[in-house]
Amino acid sequence: MKKIYFVLCTIWLTIILGGTTTAATKIVKEPSGLPLADPYVLFENGIYYAYGTHSDNGIEVYTSSDLFIWHFAGLALNKENTTQTRWFWAPEVYHINNTYYMYYSANERLYAATAKSPLGPFVQVGKEPFLPEGSIDGTLFRDDNGNYYFFFVRFNNGNNIWVARMTENLTSLDMQTLHPCIQVSQDWEMDPKFPGCKVNEGPFVLKHNGKYFLSYSANHYQSKHYGIGIATATNIMGTWTKSPQNPILQGIGGLVGTGHHSFFVDKTGKLKMIFHAHNSLQKVDPRLSYFINARFSGNTIKCGKNIIVPTLKP
Repeated sequence: MKKIYFVLCTIWLTIILGGTTTAATKIVKEPSGLPLADPYVLFENGIYYAYGTHSDNGIEVYTSSDLFIWHFAGLALNKENTTQTRWFWAPEVYHINNTYYMYYSANERLYAATAKSPLGPFVQVGKEPFLPEGSIDGTLFRDDNGNYYFFFVRFNNGNNIWVARMTENLTSLDMQTLHPCIQVSQDWEMDPKFPGCKVNEGPFVLKHNGKYFLSYSANHYQSKHYGIGIATATNIMGTWTKSPQNPILQGIGGLVGTGHHSFFVDKTGKLKMIFHAHNSLQKVDPRLSYFINARFSGNTIKCGKNIIVPTLKP
């Protein structure tokens, strides 16, 4: 959400998952990682494009051919090409019918922008947000029948996740289909240090063996216990059930605040997650992003044991 600053790093560490530290575990002691919060990766034609929350001036994009070495490629969305002036958060980019669609939050409202290249320049579509009230963290999902759905966070008695079907132009919502999905309901989702804070946010949706998997983040983003959970459904507009195995990612290998994320398939066909964490044990910002392998397991998604910490190059 809030801005984070550009950090050069030349470190690649392997962090072992688990609640306890062993002699083999390497801990991140200095800020290192991709300088983005609320990250998203588009993989196309052998190139990975990473977008996220960072700049006051819009949405930045980074590129890589291997996930290890990354290069800053400038502003994919410049605020001069929008109606907004602040809080450019949580972008996602999709290539559909020869057009690139970016969905992003600005000034705590949801917007769409389009471009002819994943590098931009993206230009906001229309002047009005998707909803007039506070809403952030939009993600697009295409079902097997070709219908597109938009999952997002709505500000109503906390941060709750909703879904609506997209209109044919993919830049607005069919308001008649608005449907609530999940809200805070499990103990791990509330940090006593942030009383009254009800947060389910950062949704992302996958489908596997006919079942929908909605991953999300919970807790205040400043909490060290910010983490990722899973809910499943057999009807996208039906009831979502949270996994009793939640959280699937929280406080690993010396990282804290491990939350807002997205999934993608890499060039080898493996499912990967990109997620952000706090800058350090002492500081929240600037937040940094990391990669980890993932796989479906019953009613949840399990993460691998090794975290890839990217390196930035000029």
